[in-house]
Amino acid sequence: MSEGHKISGIYGILPADLPLKDLLEKAEAALNGGVQTLQLRDKKQGFKKGLKRAVLLRELTTKYGARLIVNDSLPLAVESGADGVHFGRDDMQSLAQMRSELSGDMIIGISCKGDGALARHVLQDGADYVSFGAVFPTRSKADATPIGLPRLAKARQMFADANICAIGGITREALPAVKKAGADCAAVISSLFNPSLCAADIEQQAKKMVETWNNTPSA
Repeated sequence: MSEGHKISGIYGILPADLPLKDLLEKAEAALNGGVQTLQLRDKKQGFKKGLKRAVLLRELTTKYGARLIVNDSLPLAVESGADGVHFGRDDMQSLAQMRSELSGDMIIGISCKGDGALARHVLQDGADYVSFGAVFPTRSKADATPIGLPRLAKARQMFADANICAIGGITREALPAVKKAGADCAAVISSLFNPSLCAADIEQQAKKMVETWNNTPSA
């Protein structure tokens, strides 16, 4: 992993399949609040609609000097000019082959849940970052078994040089504990993009999250 591929801080995962206007409003609110990485996770839009959404998000993230990561679709990531692609363990292609065929600029992230052996394998094959979680119980994936902070800290010990992203049930109040456990970044969905929050609220929540993270010493 090159230093330029490192993901850090608050990693906002946009709610899936929002109407386009809502998607862009929520994304810009988070960017206004200082979030530097956003992920598009749209599995029901089809390629043509998904590409339009990804291109518009790419324009937004470029405006704010932020990164766009596309979930599960390498063609969508490449065609939209996104900074990277993220795969779940069940959606992952041949990582070594994918890395050999891609521009060196493309960031690749892999969800490992709590699987250290998988993390070791994908890091060796060229993954730029690995995510562990759900750290806490989460509404986004109610069937996910929480791994807890101790296993996150263990992952940090096992992979001292890896870029590690924590995900799952992470609130603003939990950010210091997550960072102290060794995470380089915290992926947030509901705690940032709660449906009850308007754009102004999302911006303020993003500012608070970024400030909390930045003010917490690293592990």
